[in-house]
Amino acid sequence: MMAQLERLLKMAEDELTEYSTDARKIEKLRRKIGLTVSLTEQQQVKEVLLAKMKSNIITQVVEEQRQAVALPFWGIAGLGLLLGISLNQPIGLLASVVGTVLAYRVQKWGWKLQANRLLLQTLEDIETRIAQPTK
Repeated sequence: MMAQLERLLKMAEDELTEYSTDARKIEKLRRKIGLTVSLTEQQQVKEVLLAKMKSNIITQVVEEQRQAVALPFWGIAGLGLLLGISLNQPIGLLASVVGTVLAYRVQKWGWKLQANRLLLQTLEDIETRIAQPTK
């Protein structure tokens, strides 16, 4: 089941890379999931996803504004690099490395949270369409 979840999350991440509306992303992902995953597997994946996604204020902010949250860390990295080179201070270079790593991890975490949310929205959309088919 975890392999199936990982595969679906990769599909969701692929959709996040495209510049389109959330509705369009869900539509494209819904088609892919409908062709490759049975309804029972979809339900199991949704249950695992819901258990995995614990929403609090921090995760919500990182999911919605990952670039803004990572911006101070990019600033620390740049400032550390500037000070490390210009003043020949190794601590500045260390701050640069730490800032870069933290900024990258925050953005990656936000990306994963967005992919989880997109997959969950798509699975819920599929359930809604099955429950209320269009005429």
